[in-house]
Amino acid sequence: MAAAAVPPRGIRRLCRVLLFLSQFYILSGGEHSQPLAQAVKDPGPTRTFTVIPGAAAFLSWLTESTDIPPYVMKCPSNGLCSRLPADCIECRTNYSCVYGKPVTFDCTVKPSVTCVDQDFKSQKNFAINMTCRFCWQLPESDYECTNNTSCMTVSCPRQRYHANCTVRDHIHCLGNRTFPKMLYCNWTGGYKWSTALALSITLGGFGADRFYLGQWREGLGKLFSFGGLGIWTLIDVLLIGVGYVGPADGSLYI
Repeated sequence: MAAAAVPPRGIRRLCRVLLFLSQFYILSGGEHSQPLAQAVKDPGPTRTFTVIPGAAAFLSWLTESTDIPPYVMKCPSNGLCSRLPADCIECRTNYSCVYGKPVTFDCTVKPSVTCVDQDFKSQKNFAINMTCRFCWQLPESDYECTNNTSCMTVSCPRQRYHANCTVRDHIHCLGNRTFPKMLYCNWTGGYKWSTALALSITLGGFGADRFYLGQWREGLGKLFSFGGLGIWTLIDVLLIGVGYVGPADGSLYI
């Protein structure tokens, strides 16, 4: 049985000849010799992509076409066109309208913005109703302004500061939606009028009210003079009571 498992000499010679012919075919530059040689030299998986000019142009156009404009983030999808923010639409306004009177303007949604009408049908052109007035003529509740915490709120006359105001998104008006405006100083540092008045009545003779308001010089003066022998204490009670004396940082009471 062992002798029968050994192949005859003729078969061995045939295998050697076939192996020699296959090696000779590879070394002579056969059809598949270059990929095989590359596979032996670099066993790792490699991929080669050939980009033709037409495909490169298409990929570039596809990338640019998928860019989302920044205003789209403010625009609700499939909402009512008449309730879109002003940044999502373009309207043909008429500056010759009568101030304070109702007026209707034709508007168009900007690209990449989708909206519907009252019947939930897709719409591009629509009309909005508004009051004829410029943005800087709007009431204070329709815009937001920057705050200034360096001006004095308690002064005579009252101080003003330059502020930049921006109209709220769903408010429609004529002109620039961002505009400068002079506003009265109106900010607070957290001081309570009731606390200051209570300290002035109870511990005013020791300057506690002035120390609380951040006026430490006046507080030391009241402390070492025992409230100006009571006269200064009574005066401060009246001044704090009517709001004439306020925090040292110039803020308002809360």
